[in-house]
Amino acid sequence: MTTTAFDELGYYLLAGAGGKGPASLIDEARRGEELGFGTAFISERWNVKEASSLTGAACAVTSRMRITTAATNHNTRHPLITGSWASTVHRLSGGRFTLGIGRGIAAIYSGFGIPAVTTAQMEDFAAVMRRLWHGEAIINHDGPIGHYPVLFLDPDFDEDIRLAIVGFGPRTLALGGRAFDDVILHTYFTPETLQRSVRTVKDAAEKAGRDPDTVRVWSCLATVGDHLPEPVRLHKTVARLATYLQGYGDLMVRTNDWDPAVLQRFRADPVVQSIPGGIDHKATADQIEHIATLIPDTWLEPAATGSPRQCAGRVHEEFDYGADAVIMHGAGPDELAPVVTAYAESRNTHR
Repeated sequence: MTTTAFDELGYYLLAGAGGKGPASLIDEARRGEELGFGTAFISERWNVKEASSLTGAACAVTSRMRITTAATNHNTRHPLITGSWASTVHRLSGGRFTLGIGRGIAAIYSGFGIPAVTTAQMEDFAAVMRRLWHGEAIINHDGPIGHYPVLFLDPDFDEDIRLAIVGFGPRTLALGGRAFDDVILHTYFTPETLQRSVRTVKDAAEKAGRDPDTVRVWSCLATVGDHLPEPVRLHKTVARLATYLQGYGDLMVRTNDWDPAVLQRFRADPVVQSIPGGIDHKATADQIEHIATLIPDTWLEPAATGSPRQCAGRVHEEFDYGADAVIMHGAGPDELAPVVTAYAESRNTHR
């Protein structure tokens, strides 16, 4: 077992659509901690990736690594349910839990009859959580998250639980700077977008009277080395980016200043239109190979690829661009092991 912990590195449990199912989280969590990762992140899908269940399991089988949701949504549970879940896992883990929330995808919310999340709601939610975790009884709360006659957990609480937010646009990033402890960026942000995002977060923290250094900005860097078979690499890069383009392509193109005409051609392609769901979950290998011809190489460049040493070097570059920490995204811990080894060998030189 490694004797070195890399607090600045994270990875996702059940990367992608969930891997081999929720039971595989147990081994992935133990293995990630063994490799030295500082944080394991858990995303939520409404199938077998329910966040509160998974965080409890991950905290129970680890002893050092932080467990963070990135992300769940504040509006799919009553505030007291979320607050109680967080305080329970916080104590279960000895203070290693971070509750991370995100805005979600408006089109999915609309289909399920759930109102879209607003920036004001996320800010109100963060304030309410911090008050509840410090033992306060909130009477007649009437704010963006709704009206509640009483919100109350425990008068003896004095819990400092970290809050994270997944940020994309400038309003969410600024909110992260003034009200959250961690800001988690999206995958395939160009270096320029990463630098701009970090500035937005840190400037907002300073304007709010906070120490910008206390707000940690995570780069989410697709890390897919050549030691993996080519079909796997295509699935973790091309198919994953294509799925983002399906869900919120306009936002990605606008954020990275990419050519919108490329996105239009991607959406109009008959192969893309024929896939009944997320490309990373439903497309065949042949379909993914075709989709690779639709996505420019420059759109796939903001990633760690090549040999494990080259991947590690690309991780170091994210710190040069201003990130406080880096998530090696899109691969499981065993797949990332050679990259972590290379990172460990070069860490003292670069940092």
